[in-house]
Amino acid sequence: MPIIHPQALVDSRAELADDVEVGAFSIIGAQVKIGGGSVIGEHIVLTGNTTLGRNNRIFQFCSIGEISQDKKYGGEPVTTTIGDNNTIREYVTIHAGTVQDRGDTQVGNGNWLLAYTHIAHDCVVGDNTVFSNGAQLSGHVRVGDYATMGGFSGVHQFCRIGAHAMVAGGSIIVQDVPPYVTVAGFPAKPAGVNSEGLRRRGFSAEEIQAIRRAYKTLYREGLTLKEARDKISQEAAQFPALERLLRFLEEEGRGIVR
Repeated sequence: MPIIHPQALVDSRAELADDVEVGAFSIIGAQVKIGGGSVIGEHIVLTGNTTLGRNNRIFQFCSIGEISQDKKYGGEPVTTTIGDNNTIREYVTIHAGTVQDRGDTQVGNGNWLLAYTHIAHDCVVGDNTVFSNGAQLSGHVRVGDYATMGGFSGVHQFCRIGAHAMVAGGSIIVQDVPPYVTVAGFPAKPAGVNSEGLRRRGFSAEEIQAIRRAYKTLYREGLTLKEARDKISQEAAQFPALERLLRFLEEEGRGIVR
């Protein structure tokens, strides 16, 4: 049986795995599903049609699954989906989707969402990301695997943050950040390759050098975006990591930071 503090309020229709723990003064709604091994701390609100996977730990004063702050929301059925092995620290807010987009806000696996992170409606966050304190996503944002969001950074709606990208603390993102790129400033501008992050994740020296060459092609040779893509594609067969960059550049978005 789940271990539920006597001062928690858990709707009888909620679905909790047998080893879930729920702390004092937390409120869990009727449509919430929580997977095994998860620990729900004190003073937490889980509401809406919200699904949490296994082994998540949620710290005090979080709000997850609440309706969006989008004025167009009219009570339609929408969802929030969170994967496995996430750490969600104090005062994090994650809002449900809207029918104007995908109808679901999604957080993947193994993410670290530090205090005061906000993930707005219809965002998609990949796996193994790090959101430092106060990082904020507007609606409809996509964040790739292993991306790092610096403290008090903010992302404009509909922007994309590529895999392994790094956003410096206090940065404001108003255009897409390609994979592997570090950005900084208000508005954010490219500031090099996230080489240290790539080394930590097992990228070889040759792969990192190829990514650095692609960065120079994209940002320092005065090429159009199409010309830069064509030149980068010449090395992509030898270095598959560049395929991720090319796919990102070919997708529609808000235009990349340049």
